[in-house]
Amino acid sequence: MRRREFEEVVDRTLEELPEWVVAEIDNLVVVVEEHPPRELGDVLGVYEGVDLSRREDYFGAMPDRIVIFRQQHLALGLDQKALETEIRKTVLHELAHHLGIDDARLAELGWA
Repeated sequence: MRRREFEEVVDRTLEELPEWVVAEIDNLVVVVEEHPPRELGDVLGVYEGVDLSRREDYFGAMPDRIVIFRQQHLALGLDQKALETEIRKTVLHELAHHLGIDDARLAELGWA
């Protein structure tokens, strides 16, 4: 999958979010990068920031970031439909961290 197509899947995922989720998002950017830094290992995505449940004295902060790693997804060797599903799952997983949902709860929901 070319980068443009990959970014379109990420964008479509964000555009399809329910209105109640969109209303909660605050000071967040979502970007696509090719590879994660070495220290992160083979992750598909990462949330960088202060989740909504822990924000105090947050005024003037730089935006939180969700980074989705394209090459890590491509390395899974999935067909087009399964790849799009995995990209969507990664975006939603990282967005859940922004909302304050931790990995334990995500595992309970089947999104870890």
